[in-house]
This record gives sequence, structure tokens and C-alpha cells, in this order.
Amino acid sequence: MMHYFKKIIRFAYPFWGYALLNVICNIFYALFSALAFVAFIPLMDVLFNQTVKVVEAPIYNGFSGLKDYLQQSLNYEVAQRVMSDPSGTLLYVIGLIIGLFLLKNIFNYLALFFITFLRTGVLRDLRNALYSKVLALPLDYFSEKRKGDLMARMASDVIEVQVSFLSILELLVREPLTILFTVIVMYQLSPELTLFVLLFIPISGIVISTIGKQLRKKSASVQKEQGYFMSVIDETLNAQKIIKTFKANGFFNKRFQNSTQRFFKFSNALLHRNNLASPLSEFMGIAVIGVLLWYGGHMVLVEGSLKGTTFFAYMGLAYNILTPAKGISKSLFSIRKGDAAAARLIEILEAKNTVQEVPKAKELNTLSKGIVFDHVHFSYSERTVLDNFSLEIKKGELVALVGQSGSGKTTIANLLNRFYDIQKGTLSLDGIPIQELRFNSLYGLLGVVTQEALLFNDTVGNNLRIGKQNATDTELMTAAKAANAHEFIEQMEQGYNTPIGEGGNKLSGGQKQRLSIARAILKNPDILILDEATSALDTESEKLVQKALEKLMQNRTSLVIAHRLSTIQKADKIVVLKEGKIVEMGTHQSLLKQKGAYYNLVKLQQL
Repeated sequence: MMHYFKKIIRFAYPFWGYALLNVICNIFYALFSALAFVAFIPLMDVLFNQTVKVVEAPIYNGFSGLKDYLQQSLNYEVAQRVMSDPSGTLLYVIGLIIGLFLLKNIFNYLALFFITFLRTGVLRDLRNALYSKVLALPLDYFSEKRKGDLMARMASDVIEVQVSFLSILELLVREPLTILFTVIVMYQLSPELTLFVLLFIPISGIVISTIGKQLRKKSASVQKEQGYFMSVIDETLNAQKIIKTFKANGFFNKRFQNSTQRFFKFSNALLHRNNLASPLSEFMGIAVIGVLLWYGGHMVLVEGSLKGTTFFAYMGLAYNILTPAKGISKSLFSIRKGDAAAARLIEILEAKNTVQEVPKAKELNTLSKGIVFDHVHFSYSERTVLDNFSLEIKKGELVALVGQSGSGKTTIANLLNRFYDIQKGTLSLDGIPIQELRFNSLYGLLGVVTQEALLFNDTVGNNLRIGKQNATDTELMTAAKAANAHEFIEQMEQGYNTPIGEGGNKLSGGQKQRLSIARAILKNPDILILDEATSALDTESEKLVQKALEKLMQNRTSLVIAHRLSTIQKADKIVVLKEGKIVEMGTHQSLLKQKGAYYNLVKLQQL
């Protein structure tokens, strides 16, 4: 048990001080919890006139006689008060009991107060670590994972682990200490009766452990299914237009309901088993108390070896064990659930990052020579995408990639962005292999405008500042004007402070694309990658965007992926790809004269 949970414990190390304070407070809580019931003995003695008449103050004879000394001191104090003021003695003893219960609850609150910092701190740091890992993982990791499942892990699974942290501290400190101190006091009152209690604890543990064996597996099924239906929700929200126009409401509704039905089934199995822990442990505790009542009553009424007031306090102590015993059983179940959640989090935290920065990576602040693909080979699983691909892009050149879908155009851009690592050959910038460049240095050189404008649920200004966070308002306006975006931004209700909605859904396609271009202009990168930046636009928007792109590409090294060949006629070099290989390369005019693959593509588009 707790194999994965142990790996999460490291997030608690920065909060060890709070954990220590929690332990100290729990020690005092357990101590006063036991003493509070012992204090009932002199109260019962006063009420039933059974106070031991101790007329001489006891003498302390060392630690070995500490128990007798404390008991005789209490009896002496109560006896002196009873002889002079019985009513006042009753108030004194009641005040003593109330004071002990007050101290018990004060330390209970303080223990919870300190553990709160640990729990919420672990929650914060664990989520931060998960988010940082998600940002660092390569693209191929997300192609294999559902977004909804990742969101479920970072939300509900983290909460499950956080709740389990409290269970661990209860299991390791508070409840066992409460039982330990209570049993010690009970043993001092009656060793014989205490044997029954000591028999109950391991039997209860065995039964609870047997019940909980399947709990981790059931909990994992619940969390996995939750991740699945969150993925369905995510897909539904992102594809509303397709679902409605294809009349797919019934299909998605059925898929979601099937998932929630499985979640219903798994949750019932989990909760039924989880809910069994508390009543079972309580029943076993009451059964033991029944035995204690019979045996202890026999000692009081028949043998006379135990005072009735002492037996009353003893039964209170025995019942005091039930609550922590139930707490331990709940903690064991919670930890099993937490371990299942921890396993899903560890899977993310320990996911192998195939694209890593090498030690002593190099800096490249500006591109002075160019980019060279030298006999590059790349494949996705078993499908070869680039085969022996070689291309030189000189500084300031505009190079366009054209070809059928699947010919490797986007893969070339992804390799230059180092979203993936090449498998054979070399890709270098100014003679430095891309793997030897620092990530921050590489991405400082690059600017990207994609086919689908990727904008964030924030203001216009904050979306533009992503590449240059310290940009002034003047710089924003200059970039927006260059991208033909300033005019429509000024017409918005709050100008550059206007929120644009989820994914920029308050804007048209052309407006979103011009904001993407303005964002790239503001960053002012040495290398510009345009991935079909105008293919999704209408003719009027395309003209505005194309003008903005031409301004953006001036005096800049540019790699353009284009389906609309009319947008790349001014390219210094057009590279025609087919099945990962270069079949033609040259200027627009020279390729037309060859009347080969490029010529055929142009004719098809003209038709």
C-alpha cells in the first residue's frame, strides 16, 4: 500500500515545520483526551461519597512512583476540600473536567490549524509541478492523451491526494496516540479489563484491511471514468457547430450517458465498500464494550475488586477508543483512494520528456547565416514523413513549402520549432545543431502564425503581449497598425482592453488572424514560420492579412507553408514536397517553366 503515495510525500518536505507543530499539538490532544475521562473519578467519588480520606500530603519519591503520587495528590486535594466545603469541591472537580476538555479541544484546533498550511501548500505545489510538467512535455505526449483526463487529474485527483494527507497524519500520529495514552491510563486502572481492548485493536485492523484490498482498484476506475467524461464535455464544448449541423446530439448524448452510467456503477461499488468501514468498526467496538460491561460489572458487584466510580471512568475511556479506531479505519480507506489518485499524478510527473535541453546548451541571440536541414529523417511511429530531406534557408530568405497533405510540410515547421527531435541527420542554425541550443534562445528567435489563430480568453492587449510582456501601449499600436488590426481594435468597446472571449470567439476569422500577426510583429523574431496563415480566410480578409504578412516578412528569414499558391509568388525559393522528399525547387517563374509538379498544382488551383 502507498507505493505511489510515497512519491507525493516529497511535496510535504517544505512544510515539515507545520507537520511538527501538528504532531506536538496532537500529542497534547491525546494526553488531555485521556486525562479528561480520568477526572470523572473524583467527581463520581464526591457524588457518591466514596472519596478516599487522605489526611496527609503525599511525598514525591521519584519518577517510578509518579502515578501513585499524582493520584494521592488529587485525592488529598479533594478530601481536604470535601471536609471543609462539599459543594465547592463539586464545583472544583467539575471545573477541572471542563478545563481538561477545553485544553483537549484547544490543541485539537491548533493541530488542524497547522495541518491546513501543509495540506493547502502541498495542493499548491503539486498543481504547480503538474502544470510546469505539462508545459515541458513534447507534443507527442498530448496526441496520446485526452485533454479531459489530464484536467481531471489536475483537479479532482489532486484534491483526493490532498484529503489523504490529513488521513496519513491522523493514521500516524493523532489517532494512534489517542489510543496509546487511553490504553496506558486504562491499564493503570485495570490491567485485566485492558486485555480485552488490546485484543480488539488487531482484530479490527485485520477485518478493515480485508475489506479495503479492492478499494484502490475501484477508486482508480472511478477516477479514470471521470477523466473520460470530462474529455467528452471538452470535445462537446469545442465542437458545438459540428454536433448541431450533423445532428449528432443523440450520438454524443448516448456516449456521455454511457460514461456517467459506468461512473455511477463504479462509484456505488467504491462508496459501499468505503461506507462499510465506519459502522463495522463501531459495531466491533460496541461488542467489546458489551464484554467489558459484563466482565467489569462482575468485578464490581461480585468480586469487589474494582470501585464502581473507577469502572464508570474506565468505560468512558474504552468508548473514547472507538472514535480514533473509526478514524484509523477511515484513514486506511482514504489512503488507498489517495494512492490510486497519486498513481495517476505520478504518471504525469514521471512522464519521459523525449525533447530535453542538453547540459551546457548554447546561446544564439540573432540568426546571422541561416538554417540548414542536412539529410534529415523523421517518422511518426512506423510512418516515414521525411526521408533524407536537405534544405538550406539563408538569412533573410523567404522559403515556401508546397505539396499535398501529408507530404511533410508541417513536420518541417515542427522540427524547426523543436516540438520533436529529428531521428537522423542534422538541423542547424548558424552551424549549431538545434539540439545544442537553449530552449529560451531558440524560441527567442522564432515567431509563428498558424492556420487557426490561437488566442486566449483575455484582453486584446494581453494577447499581443504574450511574446513581449513589457511592451508599451505605443508598441502595441505600432504592431497592430502594421498588421492592419488597429482600426478594428479601436472600434471595440474598450479598445485594447477589450476581452475577446474563449479562443477569441468574439472576433471574426480575419480579425483573429491579424491579431496573431500583430503578436508576431510585436515579438520581432529573426525567424518567422507561417503555417497556412491565410487558407481559412475569405478573399477580403485574405488581402488584409496578406498585406500584413508582407510587412511582417520584410528583412526576415521566413518559412511559409502554403496551400494557396497565389500567396507565395514572391518567395525566393519554393520547395515542392511529395511523400517527405523534395521533387522540385526554385522560384515561381522557374518552376512554371519546368511544367512539373508545381505547374500542375498551379493549374489545379486556377481551375
